[in-house]
Amino acid sequence: MTDYIDVSELAGDQVSEEQVERLCHRYYWAGSYCAGKDVVEAACGSGAGISFIAGIARTLCAGDYSGPILDRVRRHYGERVVLRRFDAQDMPFADASLDIVILFEALYFIPSPEKFATECRRVLRPGGVVLIATANPDLYDFNPCPHSRRYFGVTGLRDLLVPLGFDVRCFGYLRTDRVSLRQRILRPVKKIAVSLDLIPKTMASKALLKRIVFGRLLAMPAEITPGLVAYTPPAPIPADLPDRAHKVIYCAATFS
Repeated sequence: MTDYIDVSELAGDQVSEEQVERLCHRYYWAGSYCAGKDVVEAACGSGAGISFIAGIARTLCAGDYSGPILDRVRRHYGERVVLRRFDAQDMPFADASLDIVILFEALYFIPSPEKFATECRRVLRPGGVVLIATANPDLYDFNPCPHSRRYFGVTGLRDLLVPLGFDVRCFGYLRTDRVSLRQRILRPVKKIAVSLDLIPKTMASKALLKRIVFGRLLAMPAEITPGLVAYTPPAPIPADLPDRAHKVIYCAATFS
């Protein structure tokens, strides 16, 4: 059984400033939907956003498929938050009991995204929302994560969720033409490295590559806080065309 530790960015790992910004940004975005709501975060990973969402939501339960990762989260939070181990394809919640389901940077690990989407329809109340953040597979230099199964761009998210009765709105974050000059210069190099399967597979082995591409590294925070980075809402983008301008795709799918 895969525990995903070798491909997960955990508290204390050396990461780029951009990775911290991406981490904070997706939870700040989620916060605009979660105030006063009953929320579950599936595949919570390192749990860095749990306390932020818990401070906004009416209730929050967070969980992950990986026992070792969830054990680390439990050691950090103690009794402050509700944590449960569960599979996003089979969530342990009653029908129509939740307002928000969060799934960030994990849809591509799930064996059956269709089962996950069906579970979301089951556990959400009318008007409930699924919030998804995912790396954009439609970029020309896209590099899939080890253990990943299937990536969804905007059109894939639409095709996954609309047949189940969701109204899908997509957003783009982190435009590729606004990243550092160093990153823009290295994108063609990255594309070649991806095509030749030369990209390191684990977080530990990626540390040197991150330093080359991004420069200064810092420790991944165990918890994010309001205002840790500047926040600008993501840009709405059409859900019927592939997006090739943003590194990250957000999806807010409302169940009616």
